[in-house]
Amino acid sequence: MQVDRDGNGNLVAWWGTAPSGGVVTGSHLDSVPDGGAFDGPLGVVSGLAAVDRMRSDRVEPERPIGVAVFAEEEGSRFGMPCLGSRLMTGALDADRAAGLRDPTGRVLPDVMNGAGCSPDLGRSDLLHDPAAFVELHVEQGRGLVHAEAAVGVASAIWPHGRWRMEFAGRADHAGSTAMADRHDPMLTFAMTALAANKQARLADALATVGRVEVEPGGTNAIPSRVRAWLDARAPEEEVLQRLVAAIGQQAADRAARDGTSFVLEPESVTARVDFTVALRDQLVGLLGGAPVLATGAGHDAGVLASAGVPTAMLFVRNPTGISHSPAEHAEPADCEAGVAALATALTALSTNSG
Repeated sequence: MQVDRDGNGNLVAWWGTAPSGGVVTGSHLDSVPDGGAFDGPLGVVSGLAAVDRMRSDRVEPERPIGVAVFAEEEGSRFGMPCLGSRLMTGALDADRAAGLRDPTGRVLPDVMNGAGCSPDLGRSDLLHDPAAFVELHVEQGRGLVHAEAAVGVASAIWPHGRWRMEFAGRADHAGSTAMADRHDPMLTFAMTALAANKQARLADALATVGRVEVEPGGTNAIPSRVRAWLDARAPEEEVLQRLVAAIGQQAADRAARDGTSFVLEPESVTARVDFTVALRDQLVGLLGGAPVLATGAGHDAGVLASAGVPTAMLFVRNPTGISHSPAEHAEPADCEAGVAALATALTALSTNSG
């Protein structure tokens, strides 16, 4: 297969030449800290395996088929999820991208140059205006376990986002400052984390605080500043907005009582994505009535769908539902069923049968 790449680290391998109107599959290879082996790589490996299966079945596609690998999907290093596909589609402004920094302070263009890329941080035509994109992914939940199915089809991605929270107080001595005299931002943060949990449960939504930075970070020092990142997701955008507003209001009220300050700023917010209904229904039919389910996890497929590409997703059963963890898993038989389903979809979309 011919491998093409753009200056921002995205690549695609083509079966056939790559004019406009190809059919593309693929996913990502990056992970989160202490992540699992399936989130992302399963979609890349399955794309290559599906091409092998089609070749062994002597399928002769009338459209080129691409297997893509998108850069920095998780957003673990620069705080911007789906960075590669956002750059590719122009969803991320080049000036904002140029200012992204990793936790060590290195800016995105410098890191890209160091990795052998030629960053232009602008929209690229790497996929050549595809006729369809189908991403296969391990399910990040147990919907398919309950449905007793190895493979399912996605209906939508919940609206979701990341917000940076900053709590500022007054550094002081842990052993000589009376409790009543403290302005401790850690207390404000702790109550905010509890508030996020409560408000998410009340809204039937999701809220997580998974990253925290404390200054100065001494065991015997009252902190002067706490930075934390809120991940929030909900079935509908108005629910998400109310959830974040409620968390922010409780944090502000608590900060006033603690004599601290609180700032809440969005870093990335993604609207609800409904996958192409006709393509979704086509895949359900091709797979003999596969179950349809929504997901709270973001994917490159959602970015492409928002950019106007006809897009669908296939999920492979995860027996425990655990993801973003070394315990993430899919049984070999289910992975093979996913490859077969993907090959069926690519065959239909790239030949007259589609």
